[in-house]
Amino acid sequence: MASDDIAQLADVLSKTHVGDRELSYKGLGLKLDNAESVEDLVREIEQYQGLRALRLEGNTVGVEAAQAIAKALENKDLLQRCYWSDMFTGRLRSEIPTALRSLGGALMSAGARLTELDLSDNAFGPDGVKGIEQLLKSPSCHTLRELRLNNCGMGIGGGKILAEALMECHRQSSALGAPFKLRVFVAGRNRLENEGASALAKAFQLMGSLEEVHMPQNGINYAGVMALASAMRQNPELRVLNFNDNTFTKKGTLAMAQALRHLRNVQVINFGDCLVRSEGAIALAAVLRDGLPILKELSLSFGEITEVAALVVAQAVMEKPYMEKVDLNGNCLGEEGCEALREAMENMDKGDMLASLSDDEGEPDDEDEDEEDDDEDENNNDDADDCNEEDEEYGEIVKENGILRKEDSPVKPQSPAEVMSFLNCPSAEKLLQLGDMRTSIHQQFDASEPQKAADVLLKISSLYNEDLETKAAVLETVDAVLKKLLSGSALQSYCFLSTLMVMMGLLKGEGKMKKVLLVPGQLLCLEHAVQQEYFPQHHASLLHIFLSKNSEALKSCSSARERLSSALEKKCHN
Repeated sequence: MASDDIAQLADVLSKTHVGDRELSYKGLGLKLDNAESVEDLVREIEQYQGLRALRLEGNTVGVEAAQAIAKALENKDLLQRCYWSDMFTGRLRSEIPTALRSLGGALMSAGARLTELDLSDNAFGPDGVKGIEQLLKSPSCHTLRELRLNNCGMGIGGGKILAEALMECHRQSSALGAPFKLRVFVAGRNRLENEGASALAKAFQLMGSLEEVHMPQNGINYAGVMALASAMRQNPELRVLNFNDNTFTKKGTLAMAQALRHLRNVQVINFGDCLVRSEGAIALAAVLRDGLPILKELSLSFGEITEVAALVVAQAVMEKPYMEKVDLNGNCLGEEGCEALREAMENMDKGDMLASLSDDEGEPDDEDEDEEDDDEDENNNDDADDCNEEDEEYGEIVKENGILRKEDSPVKPQSPAEVMSFLNCPSAEKLLQLGDMRTSIHQQFDASEPQKAADVLLKISSLYNEDLETKAAVLETVDAVLKKLLSGSALQSYCFLSTLMVMMGLLKGEGKMKKVLLVPGQLLCLEHAVQQEYFPQHHASLLHIFLSKNSEALKSCSSARERLSSALEKKCHN
């Protein structure tokens, strides 16, 4: 080590005692290659009585230097906090696991009981995780409360190794009567992808003690998100959820929304740049209405959310007394949509909590939507199985990950042949012939099948006409269907209503979903429904937003549309 480097180290050692029994060499930029280069540092560690925290971040430590430091740590049984981020800059990746094993071995030999371990920004890859594997499984980590591994390049393999180590730590600590209770987990920018995230989800579910989870920018899509959602539900003390810059899409967002229904302590949600889209945003708005009583911050930025969905979110935050910030920047509101959102927030006296909308992407391109619609229309038919393909796929993943409660997916009774015949080829004559069996139509779907439910409702309401007997039969059946669909949680009913709006052409949906050629009777049935007691006011407000922002969508049914709009306004202002 050069003499000027030694002089620099000697100069800073007198400044390393920073209180709370902590030694800090943070950000000194020292190049510590061998035992000689750390002689003074080692002496300082050895002479420090009651050492509780050691900061080495912002230096670069070689294998020999790490071994010398490790030797000094072998009798530091009171050490609890290791801040060792960004301390291998310029080192070969093959060196880092050896250095980590030396340092971890020393902690285990000392009998230290860690509460915090930060190894962020070390880019050590899966091999680096192997370097801390034994430490994480050991009694030294049974007491660990915060684990930070941000930007370490763990990859799928590293994520799996880490997950197994955390589960083994929990198993061993539980056997000793003091289960491992990790509170803070940070692992952003690690390329965990679905497999790594799903492996970690198993560990999170086992622990059930997490309060903060930060996993941004990991290349996780809906399958991994669904596994994580299932795990989050088992951690009731969660306060912070940060999954920024992963790819939720509709399925992942619905799964996360379902989990959030059961979490009462969440204060910060960051789903920015997660492609939650409009249907996902509406599902999250439903959860905001039903739960999340102490939420302070919500980020849904850069998610391809349109104006109507953003307004539904704004409406949902109205009753949140602790809300401080709502970020909807970078979405697809358009200039008028941005202004409408600002106005809505200001009218609720919440204007100051809305983040900047300076990066709005503008309204969706109508040409792109038309191309998507053409592709979908090629496959449109009246076959209920085809139109519910997405429902079935979503339902299977939901059940596999345990996201829905048992009562959410009841066993459906055997369908009478007459009912199935009606649903496959509906007609007023068949509906009348069903008689009392009409009341069993609502048993042909459950809460996890919003697309099938919307399809059934639109088929029935399309038969509406002014013949008194037919009209009565249609409205009676529509009432039975909607009573069931709107009597559950806000999440279930909002998912149904947003799916209905997609099929009616009032909302851009995701995936393969046919749009129905509307007839006035369908709108007149909705006009009847919103006037009934079973139709809540906040559902009427939701529909009113859709209609008011899509004046051209229902121009073929203008008279019926006006009647429905009038009924919605009356309901909203009652």
